[in-house]
Amino acid sequence: MFKRMEEIMIEIPDVEKPDPNAAAAVQELLGGKFGEMSTLNNYLFQSFNFRSKSKLRPFYDLVMSITAEELGHVELVTHGIGKILQGSTSPGDPDKTPLDVVKDARLSYPFLAGAQGGMPIDSMGNPWTGANVFNSGNLVEDLLHNFFLECGARTHKMKVYEMTDHPAARAVVGFLLVRGGVHVVAYAKALEVATGVNVTKLIPIPSLDNRKFNEARKYEEKGVHTKLYTWSDNDFNTIDQIWKGTHPEDGSPLEVIAGVPKGVPIPEAPPIDEEFAPGISADEFKEIAKRLKQSGNIKE
Repeated sequence: MFKRMEEIMIEIPDVEKPDPNAAAAVQELLGGKFGEMSTLNNYLFQSFNFRSKSKLRPFYDLVMSITAEELGHVELVTHGIGKILQGSTSPGDPDKTPLDVVKDARLSYPFLAGAQGGMPIDSMGNPWTGANVFNSGNLVEDLLHNFFLECGARTHKMKVYEMTDHPAARAVVGFLLVRGGVHVVAYAKALEVATGVNVTKLIPIPSLDNRKFNEARKYEEKGVHTKLYTWSDNDFNTIDQIWKGTHPEDGSPLEVIAGVPKGVPIPEAPPIDEEFAPGISADEFKEIAKRLKQSGNIKE
């Protein structure tokens, strides 16, 4: 089961200037082959189908905990895309074509079908597919795949970071570079425990330190790259048999933290009248509030 909180992992800066093309690039980190939808669902189905978990408990706990964090990453990227798009259009008379300004955007689908929010598609508008999920049932093969997947995801994040200087995009991508790096190291260490091969010698892939990126450096300076969370009140506490020792890149001690990291409130998305979202007028809000009070037997 999952426990949910009304928080996202970091604060995303408010948008001063929308950038639909930057949002299109960030879509690759949501619905692309190496995006957060892929990392989430790979680990989700591997955790559902895990064999001999009583004998291989630390590996199972590791995949379970990373799965939960990936769900938070999907959430974060989606909110980031919404922030990047916010203000792209303005309300207006339908005959004055209020959406004309975005008809030539490189990726117009979020304006046609998504009310200017993140969608499970890649940067070209292709829908995310379950064909991106790999679950062989073989522990070493799956861990090796996960290591490769996280390295590919890291490469794409770096490229998107270099595509745009939009503050909301860079805030999200910089944080994900650090946390994705944690998962790269975690799977490398898991492979070393399972096989005896020191896979950590391969990283970082690509061979560029996260500290080269301003929006990642601040998290590394806080030690965010050394912490792995259980994402549970009581379970998955054997991951300290894998996540231990020091970080292979800077030698910092690694730490397992029971529970979840402190988040920030989910920002409220404003209405977009020209997109008919949420499609509730001021008078309708009043009527809804009246009916809620009546159903709750609330007296004025």
